[in-house]
Amino acid sequence: MAIRRGDTHAWQKSTHSGGNGACVEVASPGIQVIAVRDSKDPSGPSLSFSPESWDSFIADVNGGAFKGV
Repeated sequence: MAIRRGDTHAWQKSTHSGGNGACVEVASPGIQVIAVRDSKDPSGPSLSFSPESWDSFIADVNGGAFKGV
């Protein structure tokens, strides 16, 4: 999922999202924050991550750390 830090104010859904409703959306309204929310509950809570934490998570996903989980 390509987002531009500090310049992705609108929520973005992953291009890997299927039509099953189990999706997350990501935004980066500020240079030091990556926000994540459940697409089924857009008015619900969101989580915020530092860029370093987000980069670590993405590296683990790309490396297969969560396959089969």
